[in-house]
Amino acid sequence: MPSSKIRRLTALLVLACLALAATASAAGARTTNADVRKGLEGLVTSPGGPPGAIATLYKNGELTTISAGRADIESAAKPRATEHMRIASVAKAFSGAVALHLVGEGRLKLSDTVGELVQGLPASWSPVTVAELLHHTSGLPDYTKSKGFEQQVGTNPHGFVKPMQVIGWVRSDPLNFAAGKKYEYSNTDNIVVGLIVEAVTSRSYADELQRIVFGPAKLPQTELATKVAMPKPFIHGYFAATETKGAQDASEFLSPSGAWASGAIVSTPEELNAFIRADLGLKFFGATQQREQMDWWVGGESSPPGPGRNSAGLALFRYQSKCGTVYGHTGNFPGYVQLAAATANGKRALTTTLNIPAPTGKLLAQLRHVQAEAVCALMGK
Repeated sequence: MPSSKIRRLTALLVLACLALAATASAAGARTTNADVRKGLEGLVTSPGGPPGAIATLYKNGELTTISAGRADIESAAKPRATEHMRIASVAKAFSGAVALHLVGEGRLKLSDTVGELVQGLPASWSPVTVAELLHHTSGLPDYTKSKGFEQQVGTNPHGFVKPMQVIGWVRSDPLNFAAGKKYEYSNTDNIVVGLIVEAVTSRSYADELQRIVFGPAKLPQTELATKVAMPKPFIHGYFAATETKGAQDASEFLSPSGAWASGAIVSTPEELNAFIRADLGLKFFGATQQREQMDWWVGGESSPPGPGRNSAGLALFRYQSKCGTVYGHTGNFPGYVQLAAATANGKRALTTTLNIPAPTGKLLAQLRHVQAEAVCALMGK
């Protein structure tokens, strides 16, 4: 064969090998913390995006904090993992942990009914079981969609609201469906769980949170909030800027008292990460209760939906993403949208926080993509 043809064939082979190597390299590229940071920065700079964003990733015994933007639009400081924030509906994982702990103690059964446990609730709620409340298959009307809640927010957002006042807003409403027949996220479910905890233990829900969760998990900066004022230092929450109005501070817009066992907890990104690791790591209840907890209602989304495919368990959601499966909860409160999730053994965990309420449309899709990238970084994929 002429030497010129040999040279051409050699060149073609080299180019083919380089192309294959480049393809393999691209396919094998791992998601890095820098990719997560870029995603957070993209959220901050998007139209209607948050002033700030923060993620924490725990793996190999170390916590990594990744943040972008501002914790307070009055300063240049980024959100920090030690600053307080409202964890919103991630608090439902806390009330679920308390309930499952009581099941483990033999003081409560998942098959116990509302009518057997709590006095003074609507008769139509009586057959609903503890498991159905935790699973969001109870059919109880969601108090956040009631006229009473709307009036409270519109006329007295700083006012203290007792749990039975919340119940009063939906007391006369019929069940949305027969219990156990359908999945529908309802904030009322966990208000009732809190009332059940108090009825079973004869102690306040706050005291049981301290005994079962805050103490054992060593969460000194985490509390069940009843006052509007945020503990300092804190990540300021905002109503997102619009074309006609800049971002408005929502940190202390609404009393958390009405959210109670459904969403009133204040914590920090660092401690929220520690909680979800403890929750999956059987710090609060045993393997038997965890197996019962992981009874998935496929298609049951958290509010807002988390990364990947969502399925609902008992006070826990399964998030099946491209890089693996994590378990946790999301949350939405004026000024804050949250995610806390961990691997099945609790040894790896992540949180994400934006300091605006849950976005919708393209921005929500963008957030879920960033969360999925954070899962990839967590898994080393």
